Parts: sequence; C-alpha cells; structure tokens
Amino acid sequence: MPVHTAPGNRTVVPPPLGLPGMLRWAWTQLTSMRTALFLLLLLAVAAVPGSLFPQRPANPAVVAQHIKNNPDYGRILDSLQLYDVYSSAWFSSIYILLFISLIGCVVPRAIAHYRAVRSQPPRTPKRLSRLPEYGTLVLPAEAGVPASGAIADAAAVLKKRGYRVEIRDDAARPSLGAERGFLKEVGNLVFHSSLIGVLVCVAIGGMFGHRGQKILVEGDTFVNTLVGYDNFAPGTNFQSTQLDPFTVTLDNFDVRFDRESTKQFGQPIDFTAALTTRDGLNAPPRQQILKVNEPVYFGETGMFLVGNGYAPVITVKDGNGQTAFSGPVVSIPTDAVFTSTIVAKVPDAGPSQLGFAGFFLPSAVKNAEGVAYSFDPDPLNPQLNLNSYYGDLGLDDGKPQNVYNLDVQKLTQLNGRGLPAGGIVLNAGQTYTLPEGKGSISFDGLKRYIGVDIRTVPGQAGVLTFSLLAVAGLITSLYMNRRRVWVRAGNNADGRTMVEYGLLARGEDHRLPAEAAALRSLLAGQWRLAPRTDPSGQADNDVADTPRAQPPAGFDQSTAAPHEQTKEN
Repeated sequence: MPVHTAPGNRTVVPPPLGLPGMLRWAWTQLTSMRTALFLLLLLAVAAVPGSLFPQRPANPAVVAQHIKNNPDYGRILDSLQLYDVYSSAWFSSIYILLFISLIGCVVPRAIAHYRAVRSQPPRTPKRLSRLPEYGTLVLPAEAGVPASGAIADAAAVLKKRGYRVEIRDDAARPSLGAERGFLKEVGNLVFHSSLIGVLVCVAIGGMFGHRGQKILVEGDTFVNTLVGYDNFAPGTNFQSTQLDPFTVTLDNFDVRFDRESTKQFGQPIDFTAALTTRDGLNAPPRQQILKVNEPVYFGETGMFLVGNGYAPVITVKDGNGQTAFSGPVVSIPTDAVFTSTIVAKVPDAGPSQLGFAGFFLPSAVKNAEGVAYSFDPDPLNPQLNLNSYYGDLGLDDGKPQNVYNLDVQKLTQLNGRGLPAGGIVLNAGQTYTLPEGKGSISFDGLKRYIGVDIRTVPGQAGVLTFSLLAVAGLITSLYMNRRRVWVRAGNNADGRTMVEYGLLARGEDHRLPAEAAALRSLLAGQWRLAPRTDPSGQADNDVADTPRAQPPAGFDQSTAAPHEQTKEN
C-alpha cells in the first residue's frame, strides 16, 4: 500500500481498497476498450494452434496417428488440449471473457450515446474566432435581413445538410448551435454489438449443433443416425431427434490426376463423388455431385468431402475352410502416390482369430534392393504386402479399439519378411494360403472410398449476418465525422448584418476545412452575396471576409476563453 508524506511530516495512509473496491477495479479493467481489443487479439492468436495441429473433432484418426508418430511431444500437446483447441478450457475462457468485456463496453456507451442524441448542442462559445474553422459574412443594409432572420436562414441551410439545430434567441446577438455525425458512434456501437452477435451465434452453434465423420466405400449407404457415424461430436444441448432423416449412397468416386505438367505430374486436380441421396426414407432418390468446397446440403446439415483413398476387397477363409470375412478394407494414405497402411481384423476366424497388417501399393514396382514401392497414385498395378498374425485380438471384452491399428503384443506372427514363410504379397486376383493351416487370404478387387464431414451449425446464418453488420458499422465509424457548428449574427449601427460562424470536430477530421467552405458557399448563396474581387480582377470565394483573428466591428470582443464553452460532452 503506498504511503504519502503530508506537510508537517505527517504520514498519510490511504484507506484499504477492500473486496468491493477490488471487484469494482477488476470490472473497470475488464470492461475497458483496451482490454476488449487485447482479448480479441488474444483470441485470434489462440486460434493459431488449430491450424498447426490436426483437430480431433475434424479427424480423430489423423490425431491418433500424429500422437503415435510423435510420442515425445504428442502426449504433451494432447494434455494441453492442442488437438481440441476450439473446445479447450483456455480457449473457452478467452471467449467468455471477451464476451463479457464487449457487453461491459457496449452497454454504457450505448446509454451515453442515447443521452447525447437527446441532448441539445453545446451553447455558443463567446469567441468563435478561436475555433479551428472560422469565418465571417457581412450582409449589406439594402438586403434587409435582420440578425434573427440571418440565424433562421442559417438554420434552414444546416438542417438541409443533416445538422440537428437549436436556435438561441437573444435580442441583441441571436445564435444557433448545430451538430451532426451521430452515425459515427452508431457505427461504432453496431460494430461492437455485431461482435457480440457473432460470439452468441458461435455459442448457439456449439450448443445445438453437431459434427461427425463417416467413411463411405463405393456402393455403401449412409443413414443419418447416431450409429451410422464413425465419429460423432454433439453439442452440449444436442438431441438425437434433431438429426435430419436422410440417406446417402456413394455410387462412384473419380479422381483426376495431372498428366501434363512436368513439375506437378501425378498431383490430384479434381475429386468427384457421384451420390444418390434421399431426404427421407420414403423420399424420391436424387442424383447429386459432391466435390471439394462444393458440399451437399440436407436442410441445415452439410456434407463436406475431406478425404479419400483405396479400399482393397479381400476374402479371408479360416482354418475350418469357412469364409470368416469378405469385403473392402479401408487403407490410410501416407504419401502423394497413395502408399497406404492397411489393417484387417478377423475375429470370426477359427480355430484362431486372425489379423493382418501391412501396406497397399496402387502402382507397385521394385527397386534395386527388391523392395516394393508405388510410383503413381493411379491403380496401375495394385498390390498388397501383409504380415499375418493369430491369437486373441482382444475384441471380445468389449473395449473399444482403433480399427486402423493392430496390437500384436499378444499375437503370434505367421508371416513376415524375417520369418521362413516370408511376407504375403498379393496382386489383384491372387490368393495366399496361410502357414500352419490357418486358412487363406485373397485379393479380389479394388474400390475407392471418401471421408466426409457431416455437420450442422444452427447459428451459421447469424454469423454471416452479424459479420456483414460489423463491416458496415466499421466503415460507417471510419468515414463519418462528428461536427459542431455555431453561427452568431448581430446588427451594425450602419444597418449591416454581421454574421460569424465556427466549426469544431470531435476527434481528427481532415475534411473539416472543406465542410467550412461548403457551408460558407451555401450561406452566401442563401443571401445572394456576390463574391469579392481581388486586385487582380479574379473572383474570390471569400465574401466580405475579414482577417481570421479580428472579428468585424459590431461584435463583442469578450475576453472569455472559448475552450471552456466547447468542452466535449
């Protein structure tokens, strides 16, 4: 606590702030515009890790693979919630603090602006000549315009230019005060209120929306139910009854690769998924096309194409000669030529459960060392290279497992490059008999699959609307200026009417001189005053002007300081 020394060497100790004072100080700091801008910048910085690291809601398989590939710091990143940035505790804290800060900023400013709009312009300063823009006009006696009439005419001119005018009647020296530019603060309030609206809409989307992922192999059908998703992330207030009843069948998926460019040869340039969709179980089918950045919508639910790959079709027969598995198995691409890892688990095989792990090559060739690799992403020579295992796969105890990983710690290996039987190498249409009478595996064909992201964001339209309002409010606040104008008139002894005017801007306004010139021209036109001619014979726009620091005769040379009369409200 600071200690002050008063005259007479008396020590003055200020009273303790106390809990109410501390809370009041904290609220003042939180609701200041500086804090709101800092939190807005901090929120933008906090969102950066969401683009640097894979996010679990978007693709949990990629996150699991990233943690597996980076065991040193992968778990640390996971503990810091960097794989779930937008739902993390620290991101939500910044979000909520920004929401509170913006409300604390906007509400008092809106109340103050409402009072300013309803209040009258400030009283006329005694010395208009001290204002940034000042000028005078002299109406000849033959014009027959008294001081009160000049003020009335000036009020009519200012009202046409959008000023809010108040006439101050004074028998000797009537005047007026005018003000405009309230839209500047309105734009400011609209901008900050729109930011609050964006935050509210994002919160609504997080509470009532949902997001899920699904892998669709050619020929498969997806029904929009909870059990149909591979991964599903509901909002906090989501109900399963909110799911739109639609079905999607992947008829065909085509990928077009670059075959002309030398530098980009083999790079994908187009992905096209042909779908058959139904908006309900009894609705007629529709043919639709799904592409990257061209989603398919079912009401408020959008389906987005986020990935693709190959799904080799295999058939596994067990040691009893029974078909234990037959169908496509999804492989995970690892490079640009679609070299893919593949895992197949066959828990229904007997007498022992079987597991296969290896990689799939779309266009297999061998290098000088005899190691197979893929040279092209198109399936020119598809090949499976597998190791086989038998034993308990651990699926019977009900614990969830990653379908793309095979835990071999409790399994016995049958095939492998280092074993006498060697590894399994299968080209399309070939069959391999497993050692020890465990069965056989055949490579029957090849299909493609797509990975889709299905999400509903209820507040999405509101985010767009409030974002547009925020831009409109920001533009308005930047290009509108708050200005005040005062005009005073007086009658001279020789019958002339002397008019002086002054302009003042709230804040910086580089267009204030142009506004002063425009008002002078309009007032001169109102009273049909001819421009003065300078000695060279050229017309001068300054009509009967006098030096800026010397008001014409007939005006009171008061010594009152105008700065006290024109303080900002």
